Amino acid sequence: MNDLSSLPFNIPPARVAREGLAEGLATQLGYWARRIGTVQHGDTALLARVARELALAACDGHVCLPLTALTGTSADKASSALLASGMAVEAEKTPSHVLAATAFPLVIDNGRLYLRAFFDLESRLSHALNALAAPLPDDAATISRIRDALDSVFPPREGVDWQKVAAALALTRRLTIISGGPGTGKTTTVAALIACLVELEPDLRIALAAPTGKAAARLREALDARTRDLPETARAWLPAEAHTIHRLLGATATPGRFRHHGANPLALDLLVVDEASMLDLALAASLLDALPPHARLVLLGDKDQLAAVEAGAVFADLSSGWRFQADKAARLAALTGAPEEILLQGAGSEAALPDSIVWLLDSHRFRADSGIGRLAREINAGEGAAALARLKTQADPAVLWIEDEIEDGNATPGVPPPNAVLTAMEEGYAAYFSALRETFPGEPLETRATKIFAAFEHFRVLVAVREGPRGLAAANAHLERHARAILGTGSVGMGPFWTGRPVIVLENDPVTRLFNGDIGLCLPDGNGALTVVFPAPGGGIRTVPPRRLPGHGTAFALTVHKSQGSEFSEVLLLLPARPVRVLSRELLYTAVTRAACRVTIACGAAVFEAGCAGRAVRFSGLGERLRNRSGG
Repeated sequence: MNDLSSLPFNIPPARVAREGLAEGLATQLGYWARRIGTVQHGDTALLARVARELALAACDGHVCLPLTALTGTSADKASSALLASGMAVEAEKTPSHVLAATAFPLVIDNGRLYLRAFFDLESRLSHALNALAAPLPDDAATISRIRDALDSVFPPREGVDWQKVAAALALTRRLTIISGGPGTGKTTTVAALIACLVELEPDLRIALAAPTGKAAARLREALDARTRDLPETARAWLPAEAHTIHRLLGATATPGRFRHHGANPLALDLLVVDEASMLDLALAASLLDALPPHARLVLLGDKDQLAAVEAGAVFADLSSGWRFQADKAARLAALTGAPEEILLQGAGSEAALPDSIVWLLDSHRFRADSGIGRLAREINAGEGAAALARLKTQADPAVLWIEDEIEDGNATPGVPPPNAVLTAMEEGYAAYFSALRETFPGEPLETRATKIFAAFEHFRVLVAVREGPRGLAAANAHLERHARAILGTGSVGMGPFWTGRPVIVLENDPVTRLFNGDIGLCLPDGNGALTVVFPAPGGGIRTVPPRRLPGHGTAFALTVHKSQGSEFSEVLLLLPARPVRVLSRELLYTAVTRAACRVTIACGAAVFEAGCAGRAVRFSGLGERLRNRSGG
């Protein structure tokens, strides 16, 4: 059992063929089992089937599978056969130090089956979260200072000020998880928290981070706007830039390895992570490993958004419910003036980490009766028919629907979208194409690029799938042809780089300091040579020669997953012709809430209603592990 290095546990699912990974795992486990002589012929087939399903589940983002979900056999039979194969170990019956010293590729834990790598990551993360969630020591004088600091940045208001409650929570604990939809005041809360902490701890070292460069830039810009009315001392301590998590941790050439870890922790006292719903299990574990023991961590996110592309739904597991215990509710009531009985009510399911989680529910971006806000609520509630009926009236200019129904139920889904959809896609980028055609005599590249970026960021096409005529490749190909025709930059065959082409980075590359999700524009520099311009952290631009770009693609259209952390004035969401596995209310909600002013949905009625009815389920043991306080 020492030859585990060849097992493809750590290969990112997006980079491998699903079936190839599944067959590879099944073959390897069968080979080991036969080699050590623990599996009879009949049990080899069961082991292979279980291995395939587990590998495919990992590709779909699941950390584990319930034994009851494994096809073709009962949970007890599957467990017994796996243990007898010598390929699995039962965690709850094995002392932790013995488990750590073994090399079983599969782990059974409380009715769940894990790849060993995922079990170790989840156990590591739960231990770290449990340790981080412990309350900070305080006394009467400290509580009085905290109350005064909170009152200085939160003016009195009617009802419960949940932003003030969230800030008070973060001032009294090392771990705070804040979930809220668009416009609910997450960054306002953090701005006030920073002002309070700087007053209480003047030498505080603060870091800001997010999973993508776009989300990091938005966090820094939002905090800058929210702190304009705060004391200059608080503004002075705000970091000049926000980092991607990979850049903060110090990504290396080896995937999953970082310069900062437990033996070389980050030099900070407060870390704020925005768009934490995008954190996968491995990245979350690496982040917690690199946090110094004394530091505070604030995770901001939206529990209703899509989870990470990679395995795990860490933020959703942590924020599915919140509860304050009696002593904490009393303390928060004393600090904020909120009624203690309301703080005791909680919401959602049983809290994974009591006293560390709070939801922000009041949106200041969308009015209660606004089109986008109402549509988002209906999608979240699974009220597809009601939302569709309202979309069909076309009474609200903020929420539009383009019917894209394939009338013949037997027709191939390879039919392209109707002209109305293609025209809406083209018109959405009209301002961008106009900006590209303008001349800027004598203006430096940075000034030109800033104007052109502003026009590009106004609109985006979002898609649910990559393939097919309503997928990513087709949408980008159509818009590229249209752009080249409008801009006069030649035919599609003239080469991959041309003035106006938007590119999205698809790989982390520490050498060029470009990371997955960064978006740049191909523009001529002062000498007329084509370069790729990216917004620079902290403001300004940076340029990268096209030949030095890491793996990348065209970015007229983005998958909904890739759009997380972004906001556009207008969005067109193009859905497939038939309901597909990835379609869910989480996907629809995430797409709709990327739009600040207007969203257009192009799809058939049945597809939209199917999306509202579907849920994006991720199997994981993190929430249960934390609620049981076992940590491992």
